[in-house]
Amino acid sequence: MNKVKRTEIFTRFRDANPNPTTELEFTSPFELLIAVMLSAQATDVSVNIATAKMFPVANTPEAILALKESGVRNYIRTIGLFNTKAKNVIATCKLLINEHNGEVPRTREELEALPGVGRKTANVVLNTAFGQPTMAVDTHIFRVSNRTAIAPGKNVLEVEKKLLKFIPEEFLVDAHHWLILHGRYTCVARKPRCYECHISDLCEYRGKTPPPAQ
Repeated sequence: MNKVKRTEIFTRFRDANPNPTTELEFTSPFELLIAVMLSAQATDVSVNIATAKMFPVANTPEAILALKESGVRNYIRTIGLFNTKAKNVIATCKLLINEHNGEVPRTREELEALPGVGRKTANVVLNTAFGQPTMAVDTHIFRVSNRTAIAPGKNVLEVEKKLLKFIPEEFLVDAHHWLILHGRYTCVARKPRCYECHISDLCEYRGKTPPPAQ
């Protein structure tokens, strides 16, 4: 795919949704960090349901530590892998207090040093909380990048690097959200809704899905 096509694709994304953001609900970088940690192998909807109960009670490292692991577990037990996630949340809160004065760090290296925080989670926090031009490649972004030929790659790191290289700079901060939303609601896994897609004429996917029979 050439630069002209990519520019037009992201121009259309911007025109349709000028201020995209995550569907996770949060009011601070710390709340976002915890929500993203909880969202691994879980839906944003399920995380929002759990954090809507937990954050009014505890939304700082100190307050969550006071809940202890058992308390966190009670709030998030409807989310997959809740035992491991509760353990990581408590351990992360301890590190934030001991090493970062209770604040969420602003570098990938420091974020990835937190228990339960990998590259993708770090990229989400850097992008969404701090406005850095990072690319958190999840299953949706990986699929869209390969299917459309915006940034094809064999693994998530390859796709991430190509996206950062190929997407015009003016779109980089918001591109992560546009691609996720496109993959979540239009370019879905089994039967992409090509007939509803506003970049279908630019997409290089050969197996475009026809409209359903009336």
